[in-house]
Amino acid sequence: MMDPTDDRIAHGGALSEAVARHGGSASEWLDLSTGISPFSLPLPELSADCWRRLPEQAEVLRVCELAKRHYGGSVVPVAVPGTQAAIQLLPWLAPSADMAAIVSPTYGEYELSYRRVGKTVKHIETLEAADSTLASTVVLANPNNPDGRETMRDDIFGFARAHRHRLVIVDEAFADLRQDLSMVGAAGTEPNLVVMRSFGKFFGLAGLRLGFVFAEPRLAGILSQRIGPRAVSGPALAIAAHAFSRIDLIGELRGRIDKANTMTRSALSRAGVRIVGEAPLFFYCDVGDGAAVRDAMASRQVLVRAFDHSPSRIRIGLVPDELSAVRLRETLRFAGARVS
Repeated sequence: MMDPTDDRIAHGGALSEAVARHGGSASEWLDLSTGISPFSLPLPELSADCWRRLPEQAEVLRVCELAKRHYGGSVVPVAVPGTQAAIQLLPWLAPSADMAAIVSPTYGEYELSYRRVGKTVKHIETLEAADSTLASTVVLANPNNPDGRETMRDDIFGFARAHRHRLVIVDEAFADLRQDLSMVGAAGTEPNLVVMRSFGKFFGLAGLRLGFVFAEPRLAGILSQRIGPRAVSGPALAIAAHAFSRIDLIGELRGRIDKANTMTRSALSRAGVRIVGEAPLFFYCDVGDGAAVRDAMASRQVLVRAFDHSPSRIRIGLVPDELSAVRLRETLRFAGARVS
């Protein structure tokens, strides 16, 4: 079993570490190291009771019903304090399984969650490659993080149907703007399918720590028991209920994200950066030496993400406005000239 003191991995959003290393104040930095929307839904006014009381089960159920409608589910999901918390519990959905196959490269926490409990992990390039393994669990992020790779819904559905003996886990943290890829509607009707959705990335409220897991009742029951009662805070539930009920604000947010995506794409193009993958909330770029470009950009207080598994590449989140787009463009030009 892994030593839990040795299994930490780097993530985006480590702004305080960047400030400590490269200087400046947090307010001076342009943090593009995550795939979180640069815009947030306007927050509702929360009652004092929302902060003082423990959340009632009826409140949890109401928000889960709203999440079912919002995401297009066929079953009521399990509310979790961020999908990161659900990832830690994935091995318990098939506790007797010795091997998990993970479509890679991808978010590193899937592997860690299985290795922590002594499971073997097999990295595969496609869902179909699981056929050549003994894995009884297959994990797929769709769209994938960090490269934005997409797997079509029919392909996932066909794989799940043809491999009923395997548990198929799909992380749709970045699917809010690609609902055509979503398997949420099939989770619950397909007994071996589990789908995770993140609330914070699309709504720009990652600090809220909220997510939803769609699965058939037996698997949902395991998750609920493992995560325990009152895992999600009252304020998080109140904000989610507000967000899910405001279709007008959701439409406005989609429009702002689309505009930010266009501005970011234009900045990358004008800087001569090659986009090799993307999702609506980020771009994956080949820059020759990802770590060197990241560090050069950090010297000008712009934070992006580099990867050990793909050393020539960086991931860049969306800029919030035109001024930030110009700053990104000029910083990329500076970094490119410095590294070359």
